[in-house]
Amino acid sequence: MNYPDGDIKFVPGIGEVRARLLEKELGIRTAGDMLWYFPYRYIDRTKIYSVREITEELSGTLIQLRARVTGTAYAGVGRKRRFTVSVSDATGSAELVWFQGIKWIEKRIEVGREYLIFGRPAFYRHELSIAHPEIETMEQALSRKVESGMQGIYSTTERLSSTFGTKGLYTVICNLWPLVAESIRDYMPPAVCEKYGLVPLREALYNLHFPQSPERLRQAQYRLKFDELLGVQLGIQSRRTERVTRNNGFLFPKVGPVFTDFYNEKVPFPLTGAQKRVIREIRSDTVTGCQMNRLLQGDVGSGKTMVALMSMLLAVDNGFQACMMAPTEILARQHFATVTRMLDGLPVRVSILTGSSKAKERRAALEGIASGEVQLLIGTHALIEDKVQFRNLGFVVIDEQHRFGVEQRARLWTKNARPPHMLVMTATPIPRTLAMTLYGDLDVSVIDELPPGRQPIRTYHYTDAARLKLFGFMRGEIAKGRQVYVVYPMIEESEKMDYKNLFEGYEAISRDFPLPEYVTEVCHGRMKPADKEASMARFKSGEAHILVATSVIEVGVDVPNATVMVIESAERFGLSQLHQLRGRVGRGGEQSYCILMSGEKLSRESRARLGAMCETNDGFRLAELDLKLRGAGDINGTLQSGMAFDLKIANPTQDAQILTRTREAAEEILQADPTLSAPGNRGLLELKNRYSGEEKIDFSQIS
Repeated sequence: MNYPDGDIKFVPGIGEVRARLLEKELGIRTAGDMLWYFPYRYIDRTKIYSVREITEELSGTLIQLRARVTGTAYAGVGRKRRFTVSVSDATGSAELVWFQGIKWIEKRIEVGREYLIFGRPAFYRHELSIAHPEIETMEQALSRKVESGMQGIYSTTERLSSTFGTKGLYTVICNLWPLVAESIRDYMPPAVCEKYGLVPLREALYNLHFPQSPERLRQAQYRLKFDELLGVQLGIQSRRTERVTRNNGFLFPKVGPVFTDFYNEKVPFPLTGAQKRVIREIRSDTVTGCQMNRLLQGDVGSGKTMVALMSMLLAVDNGFQACMMAPTEILARQHFATVTRMLDGLPVRVSILTGSSKAKERRAALEGIASGEVQLLIGTHALIEDKVQFRNLGFVVIDEQHRFGVEQRARLWTKNARPPHMLVMTATPIPRTLAMTLYGDLDVSVIDELPPGRQPIRTYHYTDAARLKLFGFMRGEIAKGRQVYVVYPMIEESEKMDYKNLFEGYEAISRDFPLPEYVTEVCHGRMKPADKEASMARFKSGEAHILVATSVIEVGVDVPNATVMVIESAERFGLSQLHQLRGRVGRGGEQSYCILMSGEKLSRESRARLGAMCETNDGFRLAELDLKLRGAGDINGTLQSGMAFDLKIANPTQDAQILTRTREAAEEILQADPTLSAPGNRGLLELKNRYSGEEKIDFSQIS
């Protein structure tokens, strides 16, 4: 067998049928695929339990039991038919049960014989039972060659378990290793291994599958994590270097009269130091001749939109068009109204384009941007339609970027033969973007100051038992002249979910806050646009005291007088959504509050999310937790959940120290050999290519 391309079917015990099953269930086709399929945990095979030692605390874990068969029996009929085997040792008795493969197992069971039993214990009416265990006679167990006292446990599927058994994949690895061990070549240069303390690849792979000691397992894990993250770093830094050095970005050499007049005459409030710093960073990017790819992070209300507008005016002053894409109609029209008002009197034409734009508005926008008469275009995802053709698009702003798919954002990037400068803005970076930042492929700007007079929002978590207390607090805020949001995760009740729904909540609030003393409006995604806008308008004007809504108000609603955000069934929302909803309050000078309501019973993950919300208003800290909970997403491609780059063993957040070392190593390697063309670096080139992906568009440039 030639490693690593040898067909897995040639491994003893596999064959054609099992090979097809491995490929279908796990994508394992070759010996190399199998060798890089690592255990997710290990059990100590030197530990053999007695019946008495197996308690309910061990339920569901893999254990070994040494016991003698005392009897067999059949029970049930038809599909419920099962085969049971009674076993015992000096300390007690247990029952083994099979629902499938009964004839096969019956032939292999001999009453009076002692067996080594391997499986997951369960308890039924306090009686020990093990379903579908692996069994072998003690004679077989004692004669079996054991590669390691620590046996790897491999993720599997129901079909594979029924075909291969509980330790089937471990057996495959045992049979595979002698065939491939001598052909494993190390792609890592000896100098890198020596500098970073890496054990040889063959030794690492052996100790991943057959650990000779906990310390050797740790060394093996370090080596293979280092390899994966170094491959990622080499690919990312190579692309970053190429992007920064190829000089294909638009030049904005001057700060012209539009920018200057706007700054001197139109800015309604003094810019914060953070805003000025970010504008300087963007300005520096646009005079290098390289395409900018920058993330702008700042909490809701920190002034990101002002920075974006002034950056777009730099493009206008240099003869280019700019556009801003927002995720909702409400937010796009709010941006359009704000920008139009602020640019009044300046020689800049602004248009809007959304999915619901009337024919006249749509025609004016399309003709204006095609001719170049429209310098700024604001809209929703309608901007990525094929009919939208810019004359010379030079700057793109994507607001609330976590609301768009990667491919949607990429469509704007391809509106020109040369890529425009990209500024993506978010109040909470999604895990994918945070991972790109962690890897060093994005330039990052942070607005870490709130405008003068803004106070941090106080966040509290209450359960349903505190509802009367909540209503009293809401009445107190309304009595001060304030307004309240109440957000629900659902519109109608679902039989499968015990979450409060909007209609039920609206009725409850209407009872506790009766008209005419309190005016309550409702807003949700199924309403007609005109009805939704009318409801929002009454709340914005102050005519309504309470707005009961779904997360449709996550972005685009700016009511400075609203000081309370109540989020019902808060455990249903992700961290990004919770943070965005919280950002709807705290937009005025008064102290604002976010109340997270939930049931009494919460999962550990839900409790962690709600606890994090109460502890911090920092979007980056929340995104780091989201990254740990959800994974990093596919950085090069289009997947936005799950771990990046199909990493087999490394975890970018848990292995942050290794990540830092691989970044240093990649920088040093590429500085000496940018193309990895030196003979000693051919293995590193293969490693880099393994994690580069084959997307036609390099989505890593589309934040």
